[in-house]
Amino acid sequence: MAQNPKREFRGAWIQSVNGQFQGVSRDKMQQTLAYQLDELQKDGINAIFFQVRVEGDALYPSELEPWSRYLTGQQGLPPNPYWDPLQWMIEQCHARGMELHAWINPYRAKTKGTTLMASNHPYMRNPQLFMDYDGLYLFDPGRPENREWICRVACDIVRRYDVDGFHIDDYFYPYPVAGLPIPDDMSYSMYGQGMNRGDWRRQNVNLFVKQLHESLRAVKPWVKFGVAPFGIYRNQKNDPAGSITNGLQNYDDLYADVLEWVNQGWVDYNIPQIYWEIGNKAADYEILIRWWSEHAGNRPLFIGQDVQRTVKFPDPENPQIHQMYRKYQLQRTLPGIQGSCQWYAAAVVENPGNYGTVLRQQLHNTPALQPSMPWIDPKAPGKPRKVAIIWTADGPILCWTPPKAKTEMDVATRYVVYRFFRGEKINLDDPSHILCITDRTMLPLGYQGGHTSWTYVVTALDRLQNESKAVKKRVKL
Repeated sequence: MAQNPKREFRGAWIQSVNGQFQGVSRDKMQQTLAYQLDELQKDGINAIFFQVRVEGDALYPSELEPWSRYLTGQQGLPPNPYWDPLQWMIEQCHARGMELHAWINPYRAKTKGTTLMASNHPYMRNPQLFMDYDGLYLFDPGRPENREWICRVACDIVRRYDVDGFHIDDYFYPYPVAGLPIPDDMSYSMYGQGMNRGDWRRQNVNLFVKQLHESLRAVKPWVKFGVAPFGIYRNQKNDPAGSITNGLQNYDDLYADVLEWVNQGWVDYNIPQIYWEIGNKAADYEILIRWWSEHAGNRPLFIGQDVQRTVKFPDPENPQIHQMYRKYQLQRTLPGIQGSCQWYAAAVVENPGNYGTVLRQQLHNTPALQPSMPWIDPKAPGKPRKVAIIWTADGPILCWTPPKAKTEMDVATRYVVYRFFRGEKINLDDPSHILCITDRTMLPLGYQGGHTSWTYVVTALDRLQNESKAVKKRVKL
């Protein structure tokens, strides 16, 4: 493949809903997560989605919702010894140069396996605001009080934690069960105002997404807000502009008008879960990635990649290999696509079909900055100051001081250090020259006898990874 992109979103989902942390000791959970993050860092992953709200609960201390049973084994029971998984994950990710996006399920209030609900769960206080659907409890999207509540929970997270992003997944109105209508007659009679019920449901979700976006932006304007919808927007048989697929639809079945959110600028990124293989009869990966590319709109499109399914199926043009290379070739050559997210993080670490190895050695073997988001912040920070080489007993150290900043959006949070042979053309678009992306203001260089001349280049990045002008420093090592 061609040179890897300099800017690319390289995410991975760490889910709680599968029970992998349920009742696990603090030390064991931290050990497992630290190992996964170490391996993912080597694989070039630069963003983690950590699921912190599964069913109106919390994997962090909250005054609004109870501790999650997916952490402690019993809803409302705090961890013992006491700790804050979200804060710990933020620190761990940032120490490894990764973003941390807090991931919540907005509407789900009880999963089928939950038998005991804490007295401070929102359902226990106001059961009339919820729907019971096939063993699930759901915040009724038709009730304005629920929009307010979920936005309050989201803003509480963003206000209290140094998250880089806020993320919601693919569950809006419930995935349909044959013969089981959605029980929203009460809220429809109260708020429907004679609208077609499907249009009304879509309007409810639209209002929520818009309100959530605006609420988060008001709290911390640099926090990115994104969504990972189901992989099919609409089938062509239902809409001439839809994809040539035959499966569940966001628009018609989940009442999620994803393209409206993208086109209105209510999300900062969109990650459709295109989990099928190339050649799938109902939902062909190649058909879908091309469709989403054509409809990306004015927001970055990242691709939700299913690790295990990717390595399970052969490449249609070369049956001796699996589909990973072909999928990445599509991802990196189609317009509008600026990265991917792996479902799921542990699968990358388990390395089926050498998936993680290929990321590490080929597809992610050079560092990547995050895609720019000029609608949030187009302004680059000032360049690093006082860039110098300091000679110490342990060898030379490249060091600098942060640029001055007038606002939080101007603050330099990380730095990029490039290296070139003396006389080599300075090309900052080539990520193979990036030595590191660091939050430190120094870099030990190592001395090798003073025979080789190098040019080091340092730039500053702000929270949105806008990159400053460069400062050069030459040295013989």
